[in-house]
Amino acid sequence: MEVRFYGVRGSIAVSGAHAARIGGNTSCVEVTSQGHRLILDAGTGIRALGEAMMREGEPRKATLFFSHLHWDHVQGYPFFTPGYLPTTELTLYGPGPDGAQALRSVLARQMEPPNFPVPLSTMRSRMTFESALHGRTVEVGPFRVTPFDAPHPQGCLAYRVEADGHSFVYATDMEISVATLEPRVARLMEGADALCLDAQYTPDEYTGKKGIPKKGWGHSTMVDAAQVASAVNARRLFLFHHDPAHNDDMVENMAEEARNHFAATEPAREGKRIVLGAACA
Repeated sequence: MEVRFYGVRGSIAVSGAHAARIGGNTSCVEVTSQGHRLILDAGTGIRALGEAMMREGEPRKATLFFSHLHWDHVQGYPFFTPGYLPTTELTLYGPGPDGAQALRSVLARQMEPPNFPVPLSTMRSRMTFESALHGRTVEVGPFRVTPFDAPHPQGCLAYRVEADGHSFVYATDMEISVATLEPRVARLMEGADALCLDAQYTPDEYTGKKGIPKKGWGHSTMVDAAQVASAVNARRLFLFHHDPAHNDDMVENMAEEARNHFAATEPAREGKRIVLGAACA
């Protein structure tokens, strides 16, 4: 199982020297195994993923799992080139009992005037919409994907992805700490080979010692993420959903501080490829 980061920022994309090493696109992660592809969220990073898929040739097939429908997790979909081709087959899972309908509606509305000149109906790929439900495992080729509820305003799903004897947990937009870690959440994070966890703020930002208090905004600190990774016996931690106000040096410094609590910590970076069960490439 391989994981590649195409978008690692939260809230809004950034560009230029500010994000030269970490990357500036919003949330999008690709997971592949045995010729099957999962796409986790469709932030602005999905545009580059789509270009990579185009270079592979046909046929193109993918299963997309959305954590939630806030704009930084859906705004790249209109720029996903494979979605416009009738030879592409896409299965899209929206979060919650009405996830299929809600996801279709959100993707369609963001492509309506005055937001966008081309409607969703122009995307001629074979799109099938489904609902992702807490605790209900979905099997896709070699993958077992288990959604679970994450604490975030208006709700969010995290995903445990298992294949080839290894596990990857994608837990963006989650406000969590060791003190608030629920047993049901810990169980689904337990022993992950790689844990991708929200770490948008520093402790001072979160508590309001620096700037506006962020408690209740649905995001964690890098210290809390590291302590949770240790508590659930993860093998590696990738700090995710980097704040757009944080430049590369700031993100690197946050990771360095997090390593005081969990040594195998690093920031998620655009283009980073992880081969689970092998040395990182």
